[in-house]
Amino acid sequence: RAMATAGPRSFSAAEVRARCAQGACLVSCHRRLYDLSGFVRLHPGGEQLLRRRAGTDVSAALDGPPHRHSANARRWLEQYYVGEIEPGDEQVPLQGRTGTWVSTGLDEKEVVAAAQTPEQTDLCYKTVDVEKDLVDWQKPLLWQVGYLGEKYDEWVHQPVDRPIRLFHSDFFEFLSKTAWYVVFMVWTPVVLYLSWVSYTSLAQGNTRLFSSFTTEYSIPIHKYYFPFIFLLGMILWTLLEYLIHRFVFHMKPPASNYYLITLHFLLHGQHHKSPFDSSRLVFPPVPASLVIGFFYGVLRLLLPEMLGLSVFVGGLCGYVIYDMMHYYLHYGSPRKGTYLYGLKAYHVKHHFEHQKSGFGISTRFWDYPFRTLIPEETFKKED
Repeated sequence: RAMATAGPRSFSAAEVRARCAQGACLVSCHRRLYDLSGFVRLHPGGEQLLRRRAGTDVSAALDGPPHRHSANARRWLEQYYVGEIEPGDEQVPLQGRTGTWVSTGLDEKEVVAAAQTPEQTDLCYKTVDVEKDLVDWQKPLLWQVGYLGEKYDEWVHQPVDRPIRLFHSDFFEFLSKTAWYVVFMVWTPVVLYLSWVSYTSLAQGNTRLFSSFTTEYSIPIHKYYFPFIFLLGMILWTLLEYLIHRFVFHMKPPASNYYLITLHFLLHGQHHKSPFDSSRLVFPPVPASLVIGFFYGVLRLLLPEMLGLSVFVGGLCGYVIYDMMHYYLHYGSPRKGTYLYGLKAYHVKHHFEHQKSGFGISTRFWDYPFRTLIPEETFKKED
């Protein structure tokens, strides 16, 4: 997106109405105008909610109910600033679902003329203040963040809507990016094949639990147990997902340790800094295979071979579902009232306001016993 070089321009109410009628999503906040057209599908409250507010002043809505927007959310809004509403244009939202403005002193001819104006708004008028930001966005960030020291934690949790370059090398930069469907294409055949191997091996009747300790009291593992063992693996994955997210991805590296800060940014910090970078929402297959291989080795040590493989393949399926869900929670637009709608809002709160809680992604279940559940917002009723 090109950044504007001149000062902010002024918009008449007629022009705003016309652009909204053409499909743009312009909103104002105390005369400051924002173009949210590129953000509507990503909004955790749903696309239709923003569409209904197109052409209106959202200053009251930012304070809720139903949701009080965080300081990060308000900072995020500033990235879409495009100009000012002309003084004297009083905007009154229409009753109903259109969400457009009625302005005094304007007739239909003026609205039509504004709609035919060829000039377009400059999206993301200021994504990052490059003069004041702590890093040089024209260079790879991975080797810069370690020098931020005590400022790193605050900086990395102030999200921006722009892509991040990590490496100088185009090859390593390419390897650090992964399209969502690559995870599905790579790991789904592995899950299907290992499921078949596990089931057919259990069907031979040679797998017994505790056989390394005793033969008299060992427990046979029948092929009919496979779906339940597979499900157990998926459940264990949700616990592992929570633990990794909380204690590895959200470790707070010492301010004096350049290398730990750099590692944190590589593992997860870059995702919090740019949460809607579509190329970095799922785990690249090459490093994922190393981690997956490690956990397979642990299961092989703890359980009989085929039993461990059955648990492992269930966990691997859980991982694939998790990565697909994580991508959807950022880029999908689930229908209001559905499970995924609530989960999307929950996860976005984790990114924008509650970085020290809400670690469950595919499920909120483990946030309950570990007491990291994001609290529900309450609003006092007005008399």
